[in-house]
Amino acid sequence: MLTIEGVGRRFPSGTHGGTEALRDVSLGIARGDFLALLGPSGCGKSTLLRLIAGLDRPDAGRLTWEQPPAPGEIGFVFQDATLLPWASAEENVFLPLRLRGMTRESALPDVRAALARVGLQGFEQSRPRQLSGGMRMRVSIARALVTRPRILLMDEPFAALDEFTRHLLQADLLSLWKEIGATIVFVTHSIYEAAFLARRIVLMTPRPGRIAQEITSSLIPAETTRLDPAYAALVAEISRTMASALAPA
Repeated sequence: MLTIEGVGRRFPSGTHGGTEALRDVSLGIARGDFLALLGPSGCGKSTLLRLIAGLDRPDAGRLTWEQPPAPGEIGFVFQDATLLPWASAEENVFLPLRLRGMTRESALPDVRAALARVGLQGFEQSRPRQLSGGMRMRVSIARALVTRPRILLMDEPFAALDEFTRHLLQADLLSLWKEIGATIVFVTHSIYEAAFLARRIVLMTPRPGRIAQEITSSLIPAETTRLDPAYAALVAEISRTMASALAPA
C-alpha cells in the first residue's frame, strides 16, 4: 500500500543545523495492516505519522503509494479529541463531509452510522462538555471513519485516558479494525498497548528516530486477553528488544 524509503526529516530550529527528527527510515505498510510505531517521547513517531498523512514533507527519501489516496481516504485521530466545543457530536462528525461539499441531509445516514459504529447511539446531540473523555475520543474516531478511509492514522489517541477507559477503547478498536478492514498506523510509547493492539510493532530509537527492529505478533486480534501467556511473552520480547535498542553504544 505504501513504501517508505530512506526518509529523513530535520526541523530548522535552534543551532547546529536544527533538530533531526528522523534519519533513514524505511518501512512498508500493506493493506489491512495494524502497525504500531513504538518508542520513547521525541523519537519522531508523530513526525513520521504526519509525513504519511501528507501534512509534512521529508527532507530526504520518499514515500510511494501504490495508489495515491483520494481526499477523505486518510483518517487522522489526534491525542486530543480536537472537537468543536459548541457543536454536537453529530455536527462534529459531519464536519469532514461538510468540507467536501455534502449537504447535511445527504450526509446524515453516514454520520449516524459512524457514531453507532463507535457505540454512541443516543448521544448524537450531546456537546463535548456533556461527554466523558472516552466518549469524546469515540466522537473523534467516528469523525475519522465517516469518510470511509483506506488508512487510519492514530497519534497516541488513548494516552490521556484512565486505564479502564483505555483498555475498553483498545478492545473496541480491534473489533472495529476487523469490521471495517482499514489499515491502521498507531503511535504509542506504551509497550503494553502496542503488544495488545498491533500485528506489527516497529521499534524506534531516540532522536534522530530510526527503525531499530520490527516484531511481528502472532496474537489473534480481539480474542487475546491481557491474561494470555502469549501476550505476556510478547510484552517481554518487546521490552528486551527495546532495552537493547536504547542501551548506550
